[in-house]
Amino acid sequence: MLNILLAEDDLLLGELITHLLKQKGGYQVEWVTQGDDAYDYAAGSHYDLLILDWMLPGEEGVRVCSRLREEGYSGAIMMLTAKDALQDRIIGLDAGADDYLVKPFEVDELLARIRALSRRNYAPIQEQIVQIQNITVNLTNRTVSYGEEEILLTPREFQLLDLLIRNKGQVLPREIIYDRIWGYDSDAGIKTIDATVKLLRKKLHAHGKKDMIQSIRGVGYKLDI
Repeated sequence: MLNILLAEDDLLLGELITHLLKQKGGYQVEWVTQGDDAYDYAAGSHYDLLILDWMLPGEEGVRVCSRLREEGYSGAIMMLTAKDALQDRIIGLDAGADDYLVKPFEVDELLARIRALSRRNYAPIQEQIVQIQNITVNLTNRTVSYGEEEILLTPREFQLLDLLIRNKGQVLPREIIYDRIWGYDSDAGIKTIDATVKLLRKKLHAHGKKDMIQSIRGVGYKLDI
């Protein structure tokens, strides 16, 4: 069964699309109305397809698409928008969208485009797995485990761990962490980083043997593995 994330802030349209995808397509659908939520859900879970409205509150769908692609997201992405100018289509495709459907649209066309996208293979060739002491981190399917036990992280916590792993041994300033995970246009304060590190440490240290995330006073953090 195809697992779809729909990001649409028009409540009537979102409810209608969700209903039709479930009833006519037999798909599993999660629906969000905020751009920030779309990014968090996509970054923290596996979906076969993202359907992103361009004009979303919080963070525009086209920016969500661009950020995910910059971070290596390999799943299928469809832009759903009322913007029908050629330049807008070019911007959407350059941002990393695989398809671009203009509103208003026929449901049968949406379903046909979904079937076409589902026939493509977006799966990564090889899983990226990192061992941190006795903790296993799968960067491909975004899971963390200790033996057979899964360590449940929030999307932000996993993004932070992922960023530290990819830059292991290097000191990452708070400003860089904030920009990569929250973005400078976020309403979250920079102290949010310290709170997220504290929560991540607590979950990892329940199984680890030492402080893997080191605080560099006045600068930021680094991962010692």
